[in-house]
Amino acid sequence: MTDKETILSQITAQGDEVRKLKAAKADKSKIDEEVAKLLALKAKLKELDGGDAEVGNKNITLKTPKGTRDYGPESMALRQSIFDKVIAVFKKHGAETIDTPVFELKEVLTGKYGEDSKLIYDLKDQGGEILALRYDLTVPFARFVGMGNVFNIRRYHIAKVYRRDNPAMTKGRYREFYQCDFDIAGTYDPMLPDAECVKVVVEILSSLDIGDFVVKLNHRKLLDGMFEACGVPEDKFRTICSSVDKLDKSPWAEVRKEMIDEKGLEGEIADRIGEYVRMSGGVELVEKLAADEKLKNIKSAVQGIEDMRLLIQFCEIFGLKDKIIFDLSLARGLDYYTGVIYEAVLKAEPVTTNGGDKEEVSVGSVAGGGRYDNLVGMFNPKRKQVPCVGVSIGVERIFSILEAKSQQKVRTTEIDIYVASAHKGLHLKRMEFLSKLWDAGFKAEHSYKLNPKLLVQLQYCEENKIPYAIVLGDGELERGVVKLREITTRKEEEISIDSLVEELRKRLTVA
Repeated sequence: MTDKETILSQITAQGDEVRKLKAAKADKSKIDEEVAKLLALKAKLKELDGGDAEVGNKNITLKTPKGTRDYGPESMALRQSIFDKVIAVFKKHGAETIDTPVFELKEVLTGKYGEDSKLIYDLKDQGGEILALRYDLTVPFARFVGMGNVFNIRRYHIAKVYRRDNPAMTKGRYREFYQCDFDIAGTYDPMLPDAECVKVVVEILSSLDIGDFVVKLNHRKLLDGMFEACGVPEDKFRTICSSVDKLDKSPWAEVRKEMIDEKGLEGEIADRIGEYVRMSGGVELVEKLAADEKLKNIKSAVQGIEDMRLLIQFCEIFGLKDKIIFDLSLARGLDYYTGVIYEAVLKAEPVTTNGGDKEEVSVGSVAGGGRYDNLVGMFNPKRKQVPCVGVSIGVERIFSILEAKSQQKVRTTEIDIYVASAHKGLHLKRMEFLSKLWDAGFKAEHSYKLNPKLLVQLQYCEENKIPYAIVLGDGELERGVVKLREITTRKEEEISIDSLVEELRKRLTVA
């Protein structure tokens, strides 16, 4: 039997094995493992058929993978300005930064995200470790805290995460995207760290000038107490919570139908839930719920109501009264939340596109988070819990609306000074001046042509919004001066070479 025949036989047997496992509804990880073996055999067969030799001759359709995109210099300049503003707020609140691997052991991530666990990207077995790309930054942070026996930290982390989601590129929903997280870990008095997280969200969104927004607040314990009061079986709390979480995208009628048809809830119980989840307000809603006879005898509901009373009070002291709303429809589907939950929602508004058309850009939620007091204990050898609360800023969604709003050309470099020559034969002098400017700490550049035309050099400065140009000429150099040109006004004056660095520093400091 030839090598090719042997592999064909193995492919047939392996295919049968995969079909048997699927028919028996075996564990997904086992099916994936066997499918990977089948694909490896098919790749080996392709090699024997000369597949590698053909690859270079085929016309490849070049594109980025689904749910991803490239970012050019202008996009990256805008993104960097967003990151800078976000980090400035994090640092203002005393946060320090960490980093964690882009992939984790799959068992670290499994079972933490409820129904969203199906969106985790699994990786092929590498040397005996079953790995997956991180889904968010919260679970890796909890592992970091638990493994390192860290008992209090206020940290921020900006990094890429991965979700096998249905992308909606125009709304900033990707499969690969950045998250900007701020978390406070440690045992503190109720609602003090939680209120600061809300303040952080409001400060960031206000600094980015993205339009009107509101931060919705709710409490997981209040939700659980509400479910109990309505008659939801305890083993259905999390799955019903996932249904409630869809109310920001679907009408109540659709969510109710899912609860009954897919989750097996009685219609009467669903209707009771509907009465609650359509309530929203402020302190008056807290008082209304505190007086609710069905909630008074449920411990978790009472604790949730008291926490919300405190949180709203603290938020008002922080000047956030007009930016928050207590909304009982807010659920956040992730399983690890245990207390306060919040979500910032950007209200839709029309923007003018580059083509001059009016288009409504709605991106929905732009930040979210909450309290997760039991997650760290899962990763601590002694099961010691470290209470945590945090927020994640949805920078991709924020970027999508700012990019759509952007009407002006964005500067993609930070060059302050351009060294130009007025005529031929001055490229060595240009390099000499350039080196002195770099050594003095200035951001500077020149043309990579030996004898560029002066007009071309000055047009480059205008197009790239470079504030100043130093124009070198033989006559001026003999007199120990250069021309300093202010690009926006086109005003020129002669500056002594000896005082050039000091003069530039003075002008750029004022600018």
